[in-house]
Amino acid sequence: MLKIRQARSKKAIIEHFKVRGEVFILEQHVSWDEEFDHWDETAIHFNAYQDGHIVGVARLYQNKVGRVAVLKSHRRQGIGEALMKAVAKYAKQHGLTTLELGAQLQVQAFYEQLGYEPYGDHFMDANIEHIMMRKKV
Repeated sequence: MLKIRQARSKKAIIEHFKVRGEVFILEQHVSWDEEFDHWDETAIHFNAYQDGHIVGVARLYQNKVGRVAVLKSHRRQGIGEALMKAVAKYAKQHGLTTLELGAQLQVQAFYEQLGYEPYGDHFMDANIEHIMMRKKV
């Protein structure tokens, strides 16, 4: 059973950072300094648990969604979609009307399926090509 929870305890925050480290730093070779930024201090962190084990994460800072990551062994199982829906629900409950994100081009279609629309030019972030996207919640 998949459960999405806000990461509030030290253990949950460490689990959150561990997934991001595995996906972004080890898999995608993003530098430590780029991955863990000052937004982490005040952002809302979301963790996805399957059978009690963390399998995915996302972050919300103001109206910006980011750091969406699912462990390689658990991809294409609806975990990313569940995380994004939980973030959107939280955002709506807290008065946000629009969500934005910088999507890696390789996952742009995933976000489009969730109602996000691209805008602006492609840009590089952590040596990975991205596009800005937004949707109304």
